[in-house]
Amino acid sequence: MNPVRLVVADDHPIVRAGIVGLLEAADGVEVVAQAGDGAEAVAAAVEHRPDLVLLDLQMPRMDGVEATRRILEAAPGVRVLVLTTYESDESILGAIEAGASGYLLKAAPEEEILAGIRSVAAGGVALAPRMAALLVSRVQAPSAPTLSPREAEVLELVAEGLSNPAIARRLFLSDATVKTHLLHVFEKLEVSDRTRAVTRAMELGLLRAPGSR
Repeated sequence: MNPVRLVVADDHPIVRAGIVGLLEAADGVEVVAQAGDGAEAVAAAVEHRPDLVLLDLQMPRMDGVEATRRILEAAPGVRVLVLTTYESDESILGAIEAGASGYLLKAAPEEEILAGIRSVAAGGVALAPRMAALLVSRVQAPSAPTLSPREAEVLELVAEGLSNPAIARRLFLSDATVKTHLLHVFEKLEVSDRTRAVTRAMELGLLRAPGSR
């Protein structure tokens, strides 16, 4: 069998060296390139066309979520496996939604990491148990949340780039009332900031892109 060809992307040289050492000692695995940030990972994927890119999430210049998206766009057929320390559920789900085929922790046993690499290279998936449970809960959860007319109106103005005070003036509300509506939106969409609230609402079909309304 041909070896699994890998690009390893991690911004910490010592950590990256440890991962590369583990992989080079394993049978049937070949590290063809290394990258110190997301942009380098994309370039290496395009140049070397590996079977998969082993990718950290928190990296300079371009994070793992955006790198995943760009790798899959620029190098079709290359798969992405996230190998990282604990991150927020949103960042991990962001990588999965961007097209990553799996997520494993750096602290996982070596056998689990190697098994995940081989699974993803063969067309499968590799998910740490906690993330697998979270994804199942998302699938089993009720359909998209419902925003009240006022919450939707506030979120539309956020999407247009208006600040809370500007939204308050536009809708003849107090700043505190606008903030309360936004907090309710964040809770319903399970997000923690304005940008993710807008993009998540678009993903769920609750909000159209600015300029298309």
